[in-house]
Amino acid sequence: MPMMLLISPSTRPPLSLVSSSRRFLLPKRSSVPFPYSPSPAKMSWLGKIGLGLGSRAAAFPPSADPAAASPDDDVPAPGREFAQLGAGCFWGVELALQRVPGVSSTEVGYSQGLIHQPSYEDVCTGTTGHSEVVRVQYDPSECRYEDLLDVFWSRHDPTTLNRQGHDVGTQYRSGIYFYSQEQEKAARESLERHQEALNRKIVTEILPAKKFYRAEEYHQQYLAKGGRFGFGQSTEKGCNDPIRCYG
Repeated sequence: MPMMLLISPSTRPPLSLVSSSRRFLLPKRSSVPFPYSPSPAKMSWLGKIGLGLGSRAAAFPPSADPAAASPDDDVPAPGREFAQLGAGCFWGVELALQRVPGVSSTEVGYSQGLIHQPSYEDVCTGTTGHSEVVRVQYDPSECRYEDLLDVFWSRHDPTTLNRQGHDVGTQYRSGIYFYSQEQEKAARESLERHQEALNRKIVTEILPAKKFYRAEEYHQQYLAKGGRFGFGQSTEKGCNDPIRCYG
């Protein structure tokens, strides 16, 4: 009797990227920054050490909440203006912006998404549409909006879609979120100048600033406060020390 060879299906797990901080499944390619098919839920490093809070979005995929789509109507301090930028993980971007002369305050949070008052765990599911952003208050008499854009471009690769380094997901997309027509004009002109110097297409989105949801307190000034390893990094104005993105 002829021998029959049985081949069982492969049980190899899906390809993944592993970093010391977070584990990510590789997303499907897409031609637009957002939306695209939601990626599987990802556990944050906080969840791995038992501090994760669970996610509404993972259990119940969200529908659009009008509050989340409304403009950011917070008011900056007298004599100050807002800027809102997304350039990958907000920890390093915030520290870089803290160092800019004329910047009076920074805070990290979530914007451009579907649900009201999202948590970090919600955003990490990849289903809420939020971007990790830094909201800056700056004195326009000391700091030009273009100065902030220069830092923005220098902190990430604007040609990679929904990814910066090992950080993968729509929350890491490149975006400039403007508060005025003047900011929009400056952002588009800045993008055009940077595109001329690159041989790959910039995928940065330029959109009106939407409702800003301040991130959990442990994310605020994370690297200045010591990061994972407890070694605080300088926020001194004009400091150009290399930024250790995870502390």
